[in-house]
Amino acid sequence: MEESALVSKPYLTQSIAETLVGRGWGESMAWYLAFGLTLLAFVTIVVGLIYIRRSYIRRVFAKVTAKTKFKWDDLLAQHGVFTWVANLVISVVFILLSQVFFGSMQFSGIPIGKLISTFCNLYFIITLLFLVDSGLNALMGFYSKLPVSKDIEIKGFVQAIKLIILLIGSIFILSLILGKSPVFFLSGVGALTAVLLLIFKDAILGLVAGIQISVNRTLRVGDWIEMAAHGADGDVIDISLTTVKIQNWDKTITSIPTYDLISKSFKNWRGMQDSGGRRIKRSIMIDLNTIRFADQTMLESFRSISLIQGYLDQKLEDIESFNRNNEIKDHPKNGRALTNVGTFRAYCIAYLKANPKIHENMTFLVRQLSPTSKGLPIEIYVFSNDTNWGNYEAIQADIFDHLFAILPEFQLAAFQEASGVDVRSLAKS
Repeated sequence: MEESALVSKPYLTQSIAETLVGRGWGESMAWYLAFGLTLLAFVTIVVGLIYIRRSYIRRVFAKVTAKTKFKWDDLLAQHGVFTWVANLVISVVFILLSQVFFGSMQFSGIPIGKLISTFCNLYFIITLLFLVDSGLNALMGFYSKLPVSKDIEIKGFVQAIKLIILLIGSIFILSLILGKSPVFFLSGVGALTAVLLLIFKDAILGLVAGIQISVNRTLRVGDWIEMAAHGADGDVIDISLTTVKIQNWDKTITSIPTYDLISKSFKNWRGMQDSGGRRIKRSIMIDLNTIRFADQTMLESFRSISLIQGYLDQKLEDIESFNRNNEIKDHPKNGRALTNVGTFRAYCIAYLKANPKIHENMTFLVRQLSPTSKGLPIEIYVFSNDTNWGNYEAIQADIFDHLFAILPEFQLAAFQEASGVDVRSLAKS
């Protein structure tokens, strides 16, 4: 081979070639054969290292981590950190071998040594990126087992770090492929800032939103939220750099841009769940035509209801005292008197206070609202002590089943608009 075809002969290749020439081989053939043998040896070592890593190193790490009492090493093994560490060591060996075996070898103007060295360096950078990624995943796995993880979500931060590392790694990869210094690409970032901001707009907005959400603790995985603007009503199952995933109660998944959670309003039910009480706020519409003063027959009927016996005694005594002191004889017309709707309201209070499913330390109201064309609303405003949705609905249903059923005992009726059946019955009569 001519000297111009071969530049910067590596020591190993040169030693093999000179040995072959000394044994009677032609110089050109000796250099080709030396290169072939060197390449074969390099590939054999590469394949051997990969096989050892796959067959033995992985098993060794798996056995060691299984025997230790620590949990963090299990997470590292689970996310492949040890595997990528082994790959990184192998990639360093590849770089060293490429320099020893090939150096800056060229054949007919083709930089064989440089190509192999570039390939090895690329493998090193890509392996390093995967190692950092797996390490961050292991860090998130370790963090998720800490109590503080329920309050502060770091997935968005970790994804932002991954994005930055990926950008840096991409710059180094391009510098290797194009043969330019990384400084060359970094100096051009300023001119591409507008383009980068446009491309990574969602990621940047998501990062800002993620920081605010984490610092202010406005949202975390497992929260039940409602966001009408996106039709979301369910549990948060994932918070990432750009999106938040909600599993609705109908089992559909809604993805919401993270930034929308700080720029638009939503309802978080976490406060209700943490408080241990869930609000019951519902009204019974009393037909105005059934409201009247309680006569003696009604009072005798009311006395048979044990929950309001004490209320009746106290109330009747107060009324009698007031009327006697004011010399009022015609009580219903000129003085004070019990009404069936007032007694019913007192019964609601007594019934709810006796209910073990009602929270004792939260707002407790049974109030009369302004009358409407549909009757007089008696509103129940209390809290159940069970926040589970199914149990809460059962408690609420039991309460109103009972209250509707007992209305006739107070000679009251719930308002109901006339239906087709009512119209037909009226026509027949």
